Amino acid sequence: MYPVTTGQAEPDERYVRPTRPARRRRTRPTEPVPASGAWREDHPIGNRQFVDLGPLQLEAGGQLPQVTMSYESWGHLNEAGDNAILVLHALTGGSHVTGDQEPGHPSAGWWAEMVGPGRPLDTDRYFVVAPNVLGGCQGSTGPSSDAPNGTPWGSRFPYVTVRDQVAAEIELADHLGVSTWQLVIGASMGGHRVLEWAVTAPERVAAIAPIATSAATSADQIAWAHAQLGAIRADPKFRGGDYYDAAPGDGPHVGLGIARQIAHTTYRSSYELDERFGRIPQGGENPLGGGGRFAVQSYLDHHADKLSRRFDANSYVALTQSMLTHDLGRDRGGTDEALASIRARTLALAVDSDRLFPPSQSRRIADGVQNGTYRELRSDHGHDGFLVENEQVAQILAEFLQG
Repeated sequence: MYPVTTGQAEPDERYVRPTRPARRRRTRPTEPVPASGAWREDHPIGNRQFVDLGPLQLEAGGQLPQVTMSYESWGHLNEAGDNAILVLHALTGGSHVTGDQEPGHPSAGWWAEMVGPGRPLDTDRYFVVAPNVLGGCQGSTGPSSDAPNGTPWGSRFPYVTVRDQVAAEIELADHLGVSTWQLVIGASMGGHRVLEWAVTAPERVAAIAPIATSAATSADQIAWAHAQLGAIRADPKFRGGDYYDAAPGDGPHVGLGIARQIAHTTYRSSYELDERFGRIPQGGENPLGGGGRFAVQSYLDHHADKLSRRFDANSYVALTQSMLTHDLGRDRGGTDEALASIRARTLALAVDSDRLFPPSQSRRIADGVQNGTYRELRSDHGHDGFLVENEQVAQILAEFLQG
């Protein structure tokens, strides 16, 4: 009953409301889940490129002695260094915005409809860059990468904030020779960094498009994240964050999977789940005293398993913590004053059915900046609508980039 997708990093296929239980029982994967789904240096590189940035001072104190940023790019930078677009991914995304599933990339590009020749982010015109976020697990320095002693950071990885992540991205831009981003765009957690870019380096950002995001994390968002962090930390195989030498099947995949299930529920709308699954049992299973699942439970189990095989529990914790402390107005006179300082042309794009980042938060951004436009996607898919409603997003982005 569930489609083969990987959740927030990639959209679900469009669906037709099921009318009867599936006749075939879908078997669950039997191959053990690795202790971590992080990319490692002995894995295929794929389309990744790497930059060593040196040490990075951290907002909460201390430093990372050596930071590596992994990124992918498309198109060519002009001599002035000002035809570039920066794409910032969400929590469990990565730099593989467009491209096939191939060695080194366990999933196809998560926003391929937006990036490429003739697409809204036109690589015949723009130099498009997508970094893996600091603290992530797809090539940039994070908990799964090696500390100076040659073993993974694990529990020793320091606390990083959105501002630390943007500081690393600014250094990446310096290395690439980008003087001005024509557009900095990203959704959800990526939208946090979009806004931080506009405040931290206003002279280097011509336009921004924060999508389905907020200027400061709300109590409701913190509450949902708290349960996810608790699920991972309560898994005895998490081992406080030091599990990288564990055998397949002996890592914290149960806790990570539960966190994913909680999160994925917030990524979709209640209307979609009811219309798509209703109370239909999973094919061949009996939920009434038979130990079986409803179809929606099978769907969530599927997403839990998929994420556990391609992501890292420590990165999930580190990035979620950075989202918890996201506050554009911290030490800047408050959120309203910070928004008012943004002079980049701004497209605040919301999804009308988003229950994680409700449209009111995007309206606040559009109303608070100096030159803001508010647009809203019509979608039954909830927060993930920005990944699903490709035609709407493409049209809005094309209009915005044309000015």
